[in-house]
Amino acid sequence: MICIYKTLNNDTLEKIDNIESGCWINIVEPSEQELLFISKKTQVSLSLLNAALDEEETSRIDIEDTNILIIVDVPFTSVEENSLTYGTYPLGIISNDNYIITISLKKNKVITDFIDGKIKTFYTYKRSRFTLQILNKLTTYFLVYLRQIDKKSQIIHSKIHKSMKNKELIQLLSLEKSLVYFSTSLKSNEMTLEKLLKYDFIQKYEEDKHLLEDVIIDNKQAIEMAHIYASVLSSLLEFFAALISNNLNMVMKFLASMTIVLSVPSIIFGLWGTNVILPFSDNPFGFLIILVISILISLLIAIILYKKDMF
Repeated sequence: MICIYKTLNNDTLEKIDNIESGCWINIVEPSEQELLFISKKTQVSLSLLNAALDEEETSRIDIEDTNILIIVDVPFTSVEENSLTYGTYPLGIISNDNYIITISLKKNKVITDFIDGKIKTFYTYKRSRFTLQILNKLTTYFLVYLRQIDKKSQIIHSKIHKSMKNKELIQLLSLEKSLVYFSTSLKSNEMTLEKLLKYDFIQKYEEDKHLLEDVIIDNKQAIEMAHIYASVLSSLLEFFAALISNNLNMVMKFLASMTIVLSVPSIIFGLWGTNVILPFSDNPFGFLIILVISILISLLIAIILYKKDMF
């Protein structure tokens, strides 16, 4: 899907039908025909356009003639088995003297915020500033999603204290995996952002330089948050693993103690069930006497085990 936008003279973003100088071309999940069309119209090679469509592509900068490609990892959320999961995928930003192109495999909130007018004071013809604003917004979403992950882990933590089920543990593992993806993507983005400091094309004005520095600082903050939350989740999972093992040991200890206590009446009744002469065999109250004796012995064993903290 190809959508073309341009900032008009009244500083409003409008969707247009044709590719013009100073426009923004947003490409989402394109077909081969659409890529060929954009390549022909903008003089951007297919290799640059296809680079961001590889899910395994890492964050990097590539320059080809007058075309500058910046690939960064963008965070996203999805619902799996009624649970919100987090991940990342590449977003390509291609700029040259006439156009700026954003290309990705799926829609993302970063680009949608620009289209919906949630980002003020951005202009499609200010390509370097627009690029930095996109980078700034995606870093903001990383921070937002990291805080969401922290809140979700706290909610799951409180639930596990009441009921230790596989569902909560699986959710914790899913959050830990999301943090691994975020941490890897943020570190990859950090390298790209640091490289941008060396290029003059992205820092044409003093405000652009300050904005890039702010993006780098926010990205470092996100990396630190991801590291802290990952450490907390890892410790939490280890704690619950130890807790589950301890609970299992307690159950096994209780069952072993109960087996010992209940084996005494079984032995006594088994012995008095043999076809030989035994004490109280002729006594009309023999059954009650044997029953009371077995109960007393079982109680005595139970008391001994209780004092040894076996219950």
